[in-house]
Amino acid sequence: MPVRRLFGTDGIRGVAGAWPLDPPTVARIGGAVVRSRGLDRPARLLIGRDTRESGEWIERELARGAVSQGAAVLSAGVIPTPGVAYLARTRDVDLGVVISASHNPFQDNGIKVFSGRGEKFGEDVERAIEAIVADTSWNVPASGETRIEAADLIAPYLEHTARLAPAGDGLRGARVAIDCANGATTTTAKRLFDSLGCVLVTVGDAPDGRNINLACGSTHPARLAAEVVAHQCRLGVAFDGDGDRAILVDHRGHIVDGDAVLLILGAHYQRQNRLTANTVVATVMSNLGLEIALRTRGITMLRTSVGDKYVMEEMLRGGYVVGGEQSGHVILTEHLFTGDGMATALAIMRVMVETGRELSDLAAGLVLCPQTLMNVRVRERVDLESVPLVADAMARVRAALGDSGRLLVRYSGTEPLLRIMIEGQDQASVQAMAEEIADAVRTTLA
Repeated sequence: MPVRRLFGTDGIRGVAGAWPLDPPTVARIGGAVVRSRGLDRPARLLIGRDTRESGEWIERELARGAVSQGAAVLSAGVIPTPGVAYLARTRDVDLGVVISASHNPFQDNGIKVFSGRGEKFGEDVERAIEAIVADTSWNVPASGETRIEAADLIAPYLEHTARLAPAGDGLRGARVAIDCANGATTTTAKRLFDSLGCVLVTVGDAPDGRNINLACGSTHPARLAAEVVAHQCRLGVAFDGDGDRAILVDHRGHIVDGDAVLLILGAHYQRQNRLTANTVVATVMSNLGLEIALRTRGITMLRTSVGDKYVMEEMLRGGYVVGGEQSGHVILTEHLFTGDGMATALAIMRVMVETGRELSDLAAGLVLCPQTLMNVRVRERVDLESVPLVADAMARVRAALGDSGRLLVRYSGTEPLLRIMIEGQDQASVQAMAEEIADAVRTTLA
């Protein structure tokens, strides 16, 4: 019998209470994560979570499974994903686990696992954990004492992150709007930016367990953009639910996404002779305009599959220092081996201070190629080339684009969606092409 897949592009994710996030399976995952390390001593496990109402019971069940396999469990409570990555690397622990579904609604939750080096598990380890979960030769007892030690570990993470801020008082008095998505950064962002002397306007900073990402955060930046303009802020920063990415807003209320951030940071690092091999790592979703803008500056752009873990793996292979995704995951290896929304914001603010330029001016170097991204809900995932109606539509689009555009069609790693991305010469054409493929998918797979 084939092993059932648990991990997607960003850990395990699903509806809280349903497989694979039902209590028995969560406990089994906790045990399997510990067993996967094969240590000859009790493992030490650090857990952090976002603000979802399901987070506490998932933490208990995960810890129950881990403790059943001899682990000692330390809970950092509500803390951003990069906080767990940092603490896993700097404290005496073997594993870091984050309970979060990132930008998804509150009904969902997820599990992300980091090694003791602060790196997300690669696919080989994920497949090994799946096999251990499926192995019937061991079990988690139905009852038993679950010992969880709680600790406030936010301060050392904030001290580490603050090192990316401009030197001196470069941010003192700067008016900055932040949107915490009613998520994990509600425990960290205000503390960090207050400590640097910023004057803050806050949005999405009153979590109730169910309002995480609700009309706020990095996937819904319109409210933040309005606040930036209304309060005459220098910039705005919208985090996602677990704080590992950020979408920025310039002083005019214009959205600045991860592609623009990669250009700004890549060019700045190059000017300072800090850009390893003059290379930036991005994914297949990054706009062709980013590739062109980097190339004109003598910077190579390497593309990976979608998912910041793939970006990280490529960065580690080549020793690269700047990489990320259009969605706002930006990895700066001088800081961490995972995305960090607060670090991204500070790195951009440092560029602003050091160059004396505003975000709108810095981002103007990115000229986007017309692009459309369309999501279609599907009932199952099948090879699209085996569905004649869909395959024919994709073939027609590829022929029409020729060498002047790109077509990318892929299944989401976290939701039952097919994502259609097309770049071309004009917006109307790429939109019509995406609709053609989407209609074929709705007819056959929805």
